[in-house]
Order: sequence, then structure tokens, then C-alpha cells
Amino acid sequence: MGTQFEADLERYADLAIQIGLNLQPGQRLVIGDPRRAGIPIEIAPLARALTRSAYRAGARYVDVIFRDDAIQRIRFEEAPRDSFDLWPEWQAKGLAEHVRRGDALISVHAANPDLLNDQDPDLVALTQKTAWSHFMPVSEVTSRNLVNWLVIAASYAGWAAKVFPDVPASEREMRLWQALFRVCRVDQPDPIAAWKEHVRQLVARSDYLNHKQYARLHYRGPGTDVTVGLPQGHQWHAARSRTPSGIDFTANLPTEEVFTLPHAGEVDGTVAATKPLNYGDALIDGFRVRFERGRVVEASATQGEAVLRKMLETDDGARSLGEVALVPHSSPISQSGIMFYNTLLDENCASHFAFGRAYKFTMDGGETLSDEAFIAAGGNMSLIHVDFMVGSGQVDIDGVDQAGHIEPVMRQGEWAFAV
Repeated sequence: MGTQFEADLERYADLAIQIGLNLQPGQRLVIGDPRRAGIPIEIAPLARALTRSAYRAGARYVDVIFRDDAIQRIRFEEAPRDSFDLWPEWQAKGLAEHVRRGDALISVHAANPDLLNDQDPDLVALTQKTAWSHFMPVSEVTSRNLVNWLVIAASYAGWAAKVFPDVPASEREMRLWQALFRVCRVDQPDPIAAWKEHVRQLVARSDYLNHKQYARLHYRGPGTDVTVGLPQGHQWHAARSRTPSGIDFTANLPTEEVFTLPHAGEVDGTVAATKPLNYGDALIDGFRVRFERGRVVEASATQGEAVLRKMLETDDGARSLGEVALVPHSSPISQSGIMFYNTLLDENCASHFAFGRAYKFTMDGGETLSDEAFIAAGGNMSLIHVDFMVGSGQVDIDGVDQAGHIEPVMRQGEWAFAV
């Protein structure tokens, strides 16, 4: 792949370890993808670069968990139909022990969004539910920011073919790598410095919104007219998180969002998704949902409607929202003009919501609350946390304060206030 690619891959890995994870000397590190039981064996070069960077940062031990999507495909074609509620329990238990010990985790998203499009949607949904249930002990730790954790992406053949169908097959993976490097600012003269300034600006946005403490947000755009309540004590976050031991980290690379939790019982209106959603390697596109008192009461999609409905039936909290995030339409990902078919990337090109579980750290003192107390305060609990895009250059968002005064937050997808 050439020396320039190798150099960029090393810079990408250094960004992940130093800015994203902020790995500390003496920490152990696991590199994997808990919701898919590992990362594709084809992205071993990135795993090696991350491992090298981690050891140079002082890691005590690095472990990588691999998977093979061809084997996953074979399972859907050949395995007993009553076996799809099984999961590698040894892996789930090991990851839970790892994070409870205070060690770091990198999840690398690299998947083929069309891998299971022609498979039974009930089995796809069951596999995802099973993955989420086994991932829950790890999610409980990361949702409280009890350890430093990170999600990044890697170019992968099946994914690259979906993103660049008109590019010669031999060039697709490299084209996707180049796109990832651009949106992650790897192409900047000093990527580390560029990220530090980007983080500073995002934190200033979250500080502004925390000062405002709006009672609700009102979204208007093509197919969308919805009001989202915000609970008392909600906390906006952006780019920088901190563990109880004082480790600052940035959980997603790239990240362009400022996010908080909605009140799970105070969402009313209709939302039209503005980007497709890759859920468990099955694509959901052209979907709309209508909320009443915080719950989805109607749902439709032009593609993957059965998978969408099964996702919303995962558990009681799956029909309610757990995150509201604001992203300017001018973000590098949006301006790239690329539809990535990957939530980590696509959520950072548009404002978005998430079905399911809310992060407890997005409520003042939420990390110390029981699940019952968190729900009573307006939070949402669920096995799933699935982001879907609702923003575009045609969407306006207003903030409404406790007295009912209305202020613009975004106009035509751009910030309506300066920091």
C-alpha cells in the first residue's frame, strides 16, 4: 500500500491512542468490537499500528480480538435456526472483567452494511439483541465513563464497495482510507494540535448550552416537526470526557457533536431520518417515526422496515430516545459529500437522535443514580443505543427556556450562536 499510507496509518493510530483514548502508562488495552465479537481480520495493519502506538505510550499489555465476516455469513446460511440467541460468553465476561479493572477499550467499526441484507430480519434482530445483552456489563461501565474508551473506524472491502460503488474495486479500500484520514484531520500538518483546537471549540459550544439549560428543543425540517423535552439537570457534553481517576479522553474519532439526554417521556411529533442506518449489517433507509409522550407509536421505512420494527421491539426502552446531538451541516464529514453507511461517521455529519439507552453522565449526578432513579428523572434505559440522523441543511432547531422564550440554536443546519 506504500509508505505514505503506512505513515498516515501510524498518525491515525497515534491520534487514537493519544487524543482519543489518552492511554495511561501501565494500562492494559483491548482492541475489538464488542457488538460484533471482534474486528475483521483484514484490518490487521491498523491493529498492529494501534498496538505499536499503545506500547510506546506505556501500555502494559495489548490484546486484539478478531472476527471473520465470511464465517458470520456462513452462520446465517447454515446454522440451526434456533441457535441465534447464542454468543461467545467467554468474550463478554472477559471484556467486562477488563473494563471493571479500569483498563482501556478501543472498538473499531469496520463492517459490510450489505452483509445480511438478504437474511431473515428476525434472525438479524435477534443476533443484535443478543449482542447488546452480552455487551451490557461493558456498556454500564463506559456509559458512566468509568474507564477511557474509544470508537474509531477502519476501511474494509465490503464497506468500501458500498461507499464507492463506481470506483474500480482495486482502489476502493484506499479511497475509503483517504476519506477517513481527511475527516479525522490526519492530513493536517500537526493532527494532534488540530484536534486539541477542535476539542476546545466543541467544549465551548457545550458550555454555552449548559448555561442556557433549555427546557426543550423544537426541530423543523422536511418531514420533521418534533419537540424534545430536556430534563432538569441535563448536561451537554462534547469531545472531552473524564474518568473518576481524572483521565481526559475523546470517546469518538471523528467527533463533531455536542450531545445530551432528552426527557424520555417528553418527545412529541414526527421525525424523518436524513441518512440510512446500518443496523447489525442490515440497512434501514427512508424511515420515519412518530412519537407521542416519548414513545414511538408509528414507524415506516422504504428499506428494512421489518428490521426497524424488530429493533423497536427489543425492550421497553427501545421505543424512546436516549440521546439528542447537534452537529453543524458544515462539518468535514458532511462537506465530504460521502454517504458512509456507518453510524460513527454519518452521525458526525448531521444532528441526530438515538433510540434506547441514555448515558447517565449526561445528567448532573447521573453516574451515582440507580436505574430506577435515573428513569424517574427523565432518563431512558434499554439494551440498545442506536443513533439515527435527523439533521440537514434544511433543518432549524429552536431552544425554549423555562419561561417559554424561544431562541435559535441552529438555522439551516448551522449554529445560530457564536462562541
